Amino acid sequence: MNTISFPGLGIEPFQVNRAAFTIFGRQVMWYGVLITIGMILAVLCAIRLATKKEGISLDDITDFAFIVILCGVLGARLYYVIFYWNQGNYLVTSGNFFHNLWHTFVNCIAIWEGGLAIYGGIIAGALTILIFCKIRRQNVLKFTDAVAPGVMIAQAIGRWGNFMNAEAHGGETEIFCRMGIRDALGEVRYYHPTFFYESLWNVIGFVLINLFYKKKKFNGEICLAYFAWYGFGRMFIEGLRTDSLYLGGTGIRISQLVGAVCFVAGTVLILVFRRIGGRFALTRLTAPVAVGAPAEKAEEKEEKEEETPAKEEKAPENGEENKGENNG
Repeated sequence: MNTISFPGLGIEPFQVNRAAFTIFGRQVMWYGVLITIGMILAVLCAIRLATKKEGISLDDITDFAFIVILCGVLGARLYYVIFYWNQGNYLVTSGNFFHNLWHTFVNCIAIWEGGLAIYGGIIAGALTILIFCKIRRQNVLKFTDAVAPGVMIAQAIGRWGNFMNAEAHGGETEIFCRMGIRDALGEVRYYHPTFFYESLWNVIGFVLINLFYKKKKFNGEICLAYFAWYGFGRMFIEGLRTDSLYLGGTGIRISQLVGAVCFVAGTVLILVFRRIGGRFALTRLTAPVAVGAPAEKAEEKEEKEEETPAKEEKAPENGEENKGENNG
């Protein structure tokens, strides 16, 4: 049980149980429950945007959803284990070879013990989209646009799992929204509720990106907007945290660095493609695509539509030349 309070908001100390319920003697943590709820909402959001906005069939997006959830969780866990290898004591060396190998493997996949990193999930998700779209012959950027908003709402909900665990907070502060946590000795310390900062930032981003969706100019713009928005917020919020992963022996926080790169890259690419992308960058946005239409047929239709104006422009010129010849 964790005892938490928000005195600046008038919320007195209350207790929070890390476990939501118990099944067959094993506790199911709120962290996992909230992440699952976030995944479900992300899939529903992706289905709606894919079928209503991007012309992607329901079969394709649902097939993709099952695959990307599995790969995303594995990627998030792998990323965490790699960067927390020394602190996590994952390597077992106390027995024979097979004993050590098995228990090391179990330690590495034990997500029920906690330990997921969002950037690992995003990287794995991106690779999954590339491979899936290659196999299904789908437009990769349409998929990324449909999926990105859902990722934001999943992150917003998942962060409350950190609240239930009284973790992922910032340094000590006296700010009005400070979060009080009572330690094992009964002493209460007040911290930045960085989990709340990031959750709120993602909710705002989710609303803005959905409003912006109808005004997108090229495929991939929504995904870039997600990276820019999330990266900008994470870049500052990570600087407040006390449990950051660092790059080697440097004082550089990995998540802060990645956030900065995402923000700069996403912003620059949006500005560049908005300025010069109207003529050649991802022009498939302007062509209507029937829901569930195969990618090849959609592309052929777009190519024909692009050729039609050129033929129509030549017609008046031929007519004028003939008229001149007849008058002569």
